[in-house]
Amino acid sequence: MNALSFPLVQGQDSRTRADRQAAGKALRSKVPRSSHRSWSPAPDRPDPVGLLEESNQTRLPNLVPIRYRRMLLSPFAFLRGSAVIMAQDLAATPVTGIPAQVCGDAHLSNFGIYTTPERRQVFDVNDFDETLPGPWEWDVKRLAASIIVAGRGNGFSENSNREAVLRGMRSYRERMWAFAEMRQLHVWYSYLEVERTLSRFRPINRQYFDEAVEKARRQTSVRVFPQLTQHIHGQYRIKDDPPLIMHLKDDELAGRLWGLVEGYGALLPDDRRVLLSRYHPVDLAEKVVGVGSVGTRCYVALLLGMGNDSNDPLFLQIKEAQTSVLEPHLCPSIYPNHAQRVVNGQRLMQAASDMFLGWTSSGGYDFYVRQLRDRSLSPSITNMREGDFIVYAELCGWTLAHAHARSGDAAQISGYLGRSDAFETAIASFAEAYADQVERDHAALVAAAKSGRVPVEKRV
Repeated sequence: MNALSFPLVQGQDSRTRADRQAAGKALRSKVPRSSHRSWSPAPDRPDPVGLLEESNQTRLPNLVPIRYRRMLLSPFAFLRGSAVIMAQDLAATPVTGIPAQVCGDAHLSNFGIYTTPERRQVFDVNDFDETLPGPWEWDVKRLAASIIVAGRGNGFSENSNREAVLRGMRSYRERMWAFAEMRQLHVWYSYLEVERTLSRFRPINRQYFDEAVEKARRQTSVRVFPQLTQHIHGQYRIKDDPPLIMHLKDDELAGRLWGLVEGYGALLPDDRRVLLSRYHPVDLAEKVVGVGSVGTRCYVALLLGMGNDSNDPLFLQIKEAQTSVLEPHLCPSIYPNHAQRVVNGQRLMQAASDMFLGWTSSGGYDFYVRQLRDRSLSPSITNMREGDFIVYAELCGWTLAHAHARSGDAAQISGYLGRSDAFETAIASFAEAYADQVERDHAALVAAAKSGRVPVEKRV
């Protein structure tokens, strides 16, 4: 399959908003909205377990069994860890050709609450490992499919699951129209502020989100310092929790990683570099994170403020960035460093990004760095009631529309979407069909685990 080209940097479009919306509408003759409805696997569709095995070739072998264990827990957990499979499938689906910076892994658990450098709590996309310029439809379809898969896992009715998709997609469509009518700066300045958003919810739907917001507020370096560290022989050390958090046995590697932290700091803007210089590194450990990320190199670093002050801790997460799963189906990234790709994609899609967000490389690997647990939280999907779940789907639709409007042409996308529910009903049908596919693929992984084809960690 030839790679699709989605350049974001283009010449100034001199057409009016109405003309661009009309151009988007005209695309319906080439790619009808109803064409997004169907899903069926191609006769030569690759073996899903084989795709996972191939993706593990660049991961740490000792952590691969943990990845499989986490993916085996449920079809939704499988979906979270199998972006490479869905990217392969989406590459064969219809697209309009309207470019946007896409997340590449826009499932429900990759949205959440975090705090901006100005200390506002916002709701936004929060994972960008796979980001690239590409078809906005791919993000929409992955989000929609995740809604159905997660809803089924929660035991919700098919009617409620479909309603959640329809409401999420309607939120995407209506917000895209709103963004199309805004000035460019107003689109850029928009964000989903948590407190203001919650004030619009009915009381029955507020309790769950109020609790999530309060939990996120407590996720700070100071609050988690006693949980993550211990005082040994006069110095603070990160607590080992094997195999999820472990100190490195290779002193040379540890030394190289400390050099990585210094190299990362040198690439920060001057003001952030000065702030980082007020902290000094104390300890570093390997950390297993997520589902899809398990097996990539990830570390947590503990730094303390001036005077070795335990009341002034800073935790940084140092995470490897590999080739995006979208890249085989799109043009290669313009960035030679995949962490640079992740960081710049995040800054383009998010309303505001972590003040310590940066990138570097070490030992032939690319790494991006950000704060660990700075008032951030991805709400637990499995703990949601049906009403919470539907509201959450709407929030994700709003957020995804904003992320795409920041980088893409909201007028063209909104013109294609139209004012009716034609697009969301088509996507809901796709999501239901693709959820069936996810369940079949999950069953294939279960069978592979039972046969011994894939190694599975006994402890999660």
